[in-house]
Amino acid sequence: MNPIILIALHKKSIIPDDSLYLPVLAGAASHDKNLSIKAQPDNTGSNISKKNPYFCELTVMYWAWKNISSKYSHIGLCHYRRYFSIRKPLSMKQDKRLLSVLKREDANKLLKTSDIILPRKRNYYIESLFDHYAHTLHIEPLELTGEIIKEKYKKYYPEFDRLHKRKSAHMFNMFIMRKDFFDDYCKWLFDILFELEVRVKELNLKYNAFHSRFYGRISELLLDIYINTEKLAYTELPVFSPKPTNWIKKGSSFLLAKIAKKKYSKSF
Repeated sequence: MNPIILIALHKKSIIPDDSLYLPVLAGAASHDKNLSIKAQPDNTGSNISKKNPYFCELTVMYWAWKNISSKYSHIGLCHYRRYFSIRKPLSMKQDKRLLSVLKREDANKLLKTSDIILPRKRNYYIESLFDHYAHTLHIEPLELTGEIIKEKYKKYYPEFDRLHKRKSAHMFNMFIMRKDFFDDYCKWLFDILFELEVRVKELNLKYNAFHSRFYGRISELLLDIYINTEKLAYTELPVFSPKPTNWIKKGSSFLLAKIAKKKYSKSF
């Protein structure tokens, strides 16, 4: 058993002191060369690092797929703001909260009986995943994604259509996958997203910097579409943030999006 979890980051961050993790500088191609971050850059070998302003952490995922996936039994992805855990953080201090992170010993035990580890599902309760996306973000790219799946990967379309009904999903682009599943998922995912790029350009759809990151956001929804269609078994783990989430701000923005039709303008 030889898993690795990539930590997608773009600035100096406190990271877990465990050999399970490999910090990767996302969007390294666009960063100041003097930026002193001790991390593997995502612009070596075959890469899409320059797409980071739009693809978010997916540039790290692509780099791993093309350059290192053959070296490991399982490939995982998390973020400097979110980690898998098997115990609830008890402190408000970032360095203390990181003591709750999933360790290599924990991961090895879990992966003996599970090929995929995902974060616990996020529930939206009062609206479907499709409606939530439409209320908070621009819906056109997601609609185009559905058209692409229907044309190129028809067997996955019923699960895409279920976005209109489902109210929960494994979010954040976080996972740990057996290598062969990871490779197959990446091939499917990036083929869809690169085609989406073409169609967005053809339609001349333009958004501000925040909303232009829709490729990363759409991929969050595509993960369950792939896993459910392929009927893959998985284990769920809780997710925590080194810096506690401001639920008041997040909740207020959600209500404004739902009631006042005010779309999100920043991440939380």
